[in-house]
Amino acid sequence: MSHKLKVGELREIYLTDEEIWRGFTIILSRKSVKSSTYKYALIKALIENLYQIDEDFKVTYDQLAYTFTKVYWNLIIHHNLINQNSGKTARVVSIIKEEQSKHSIPSEMIFDKIPDSLQLKLVSKIKATMKINVFGALYGDTRGQFYAFDHKTELLRFNPAVHAFMLNYQRLITNLTNYHMAAMIEQLNNVPSINYLLGKVESIAKRASLRPFEDILLSHFSAQCFYCNKALTGQKRKTHVDHFIPWSFVQSDHLWNLVLACNKCNSSKSDKLPDREYLESIIIRNKELLVYDKNQRLMKQMLNYKPQKMIMLYEYSFKNGINSGWTPSINYH
Repeated sequence: MSHKLKVGELREIYLTDEEIWRGFTIILSRKSVKSSTYKYALIKALIENLYQIDEDFKVTYDQLAYTFTKVYWNLIIHHNLINQNSGKTARVVSIIKEEQSKHSIPSEMIFDKIPDSLQLKLVSKIKATMKINVFGALYGDTRGQFYAFDHKTELLRFNPAVHAFMLNYQRLITNLTNYHMAAMIEQLNNVPSINYLLGKVESIAKRASLRPFEDILLSHFSAQCFYCNKALTGQKRKTHVDHFIPWSFVQSDHLWNLVLACNKCNSSKSDKLPDREYLESIIIRNKELLVYDKNQRLMKQMLNYKPQKMIMLYEYSFKNGINSGWTPSINYH
């Protein structure tokens, strides 16, 4: 009954890639004894926080619970996929439906659009459920080899070997997790087909708007395109916020990975990596952001940021197949 554990220690520090793949195969297949989508949502939360760990490979329960809650809110409320396990109604479904009803939230509203106070309330409640049903369960599925956890400190610590593995194969693990999560949801709910579901599962982490980040960046930097340096003024130069490392790889929004861009650069760059010269530029830009350390909002956004993380993210996105070497075309400016 590993799901009842309150503390789980790492049972293995060094694992080969083959051993880690075997662990993921068990988690993602029917060999897993778990009959709910919880395990997939936790894997998605771990992936989203791969670059948010501290120096000891630790991530907080709050960070993981935020992603976990966002995933389920968008599945349950926005897409009306109520059945998330093969038994009685999953506790996370009950929590979310109760809060939706209590606050009269329309089904069209995705998680990022609901009030901050309600987000925090939901995350707190779902974190408590994760302590009971999630952290220990996946820990048992992986035989204690993938991570350690402690309910008292509310910290999860990656096995360093597993963390490196997930960085190396992030895109593949993400695609496999999305596919198997969609397959289980299809079985549990009356939906047309897995192809219908895959698009929804792949997009549940997307933020509705990056406008809050635009406001922060414009309050500290001049309104010019990060890539071509043109002023972001006038009808034809509408301000965009671009993920320096493409969202398709990162699948999360962090200020240190977001830049102001003009419409043409943003459209042209699309799902590509900027040329390496821009990597140095964003590291310098982020150093300037860290100067504003008295701003509580900024401090939260830059939590656990280190220049080496940006370099690592750039390298691993290239290893995972993201096209690199993009530069602005001189012809469209």
